[in-house]
Amino acid sequence: MIPRSKISLFSSLINPISHQHQHQQCRGIAKVRLKWVKNKSIDHIIDCETDLKAASLLKDAIKRSPTGFLTAKSVADWQKLLGLTVPVLRFMRRGLSGATKGRCNLGVYDWQLRYPTLFEEFPHARYASLPCFKLTDTALFLDTQEQNIHQNYENDTLERLSRVLMMTKSRTVPLKSLDSLKWDLGLPDNFQKNLIPRYPDNFRFVRSPVGDAYLRLIKWNDDFAVSALQRSKEKSERGNDYRQFKRGQTVLAFPMSFPRGYGAQRKVKEWMEEFQKLPYISPYEDSRQIDPKSELMEKRAVGILHEFLSLTIHKKTKRNYLRSLREELNIPHKFTRLFTRYPGIFYLSLKCKTTTITLKEGYRRGKLVDPHPLARLRDKFYYVMRTGLINRGKGVNLLSHEDLVISNVDNSIEEESEVDEILTDEECDDEETLHLEDESDED
Repeated sequence: MIPRSKISLFSSLINPISHQHQHQQCRGIAKVRLKWVKNKSIDHIIDCETDLKAASLLKDAIKRSPTGFLTAKSVADWQKLLGLTVPVLRFMRRGLSGATKGRCNLGVYDWQLRYPTLFEEFPHARYASLPCFKLTDTALFLDTQEQNIHQNYENDTLERLSRVLMMTKSRTVPLKSLDSLKWDLGLPDNFQKNLIPRYPDNFRFVRSPVGDAYLRLIKWNDDFAVSALQRSKEKSERGNDYRQFKRGQTVLAFPMSFPRGYGAQRKVKEWMEEFQKLPYISPYEDSRQIDPKSELMEKRAVGILHEFLSLTIHKKTKRNYLRSLREELNIPHKFTRLFTRYPGIFYLSLKCKTTTITLKEGYRRGKLVDPHPLARLRDKFYYVMRTGLINRGKGVNLLSHEDLVISNVDNSIEEESEVDEILTDEECDDEETLHLEDESDED
């Protein structure tokens, strides 16, 4: 076990049981109820990346298969696993109009592959009516580039995983939760067998009394115990503000970008000014002695969620993935309210029949501000998907080797205008009733 005395570089500056913090736990901040606002630009990104993630996970599953292919029967029940809003076969195929059928000369078939640049379909050797899917040479080439990125940036991956575990109370996370988060955290496929066992001094597999598998952090690293907010302020504020913070004479403010019309409202500005004045508690600090009903604990919870989203590749994740870690991260039971109460920091999307949480500062004009190499590869993967979708069966022939190289790749997901849509009272009430207020709903 790691001693609780192991704390971050800033612990002496931000002691949660100091007199200043005890005072801050008692002060009151006016509560302002803000309406949920749609961000069409981020919603569009989530819509596109839903298909991207599903195709990428299918690619990994086919590659893991000892036969090198998957049957339609084996993937039929994977809709929820892949995060799709339609059945898997409907995602893999698309119907054809009568005119298209004639041009394609497909006979009795009224469909074709939706992404022929990534997948090939063929009949099973023993059961001719059973469709099978394998990867194209293009998909295999992209997978090779992905493995190279995982290898070259393995230290970055280990740091990201360590920091997630360092934020938890017991330095332990269920493997089931990590498996759901592996796309978001940029963990390699089958990381339990290919990555973790090579670092026995850092991690250990453990089992709960009921037999559930967990991953436990063995080695605490003080260099990792500095949050993304602290690092960004150290880089951008070279003057007196950051020096004063290091001496404990000031606080760190969260970057905020309000939906159009909110930032200028006096009551919102006053509320946020009071919130920013509260001491910043590092997500790597022990928070057990902070009053769970205090404003200080609320700001600490905001800091935890800010840090967790900062660690993700696309600066977003699903609400349910966070819910599985709620107790370990020591955040409120109804933590969704934090996302709607702080729309300058977070954006909560209801796109694709799920609830996705996005860190707003991670995006500018519909693109990631600082894309990870893995995000750039995924952009290329999406470009290959779209080429096959738009150009139908000709998509493979339109891709050159240069098209598949990820150097100097710009975000390939089409950009939509960054427009915030404030819902009417009726629309807002309907959406909040279905998705925001009911914390027990499954995504």
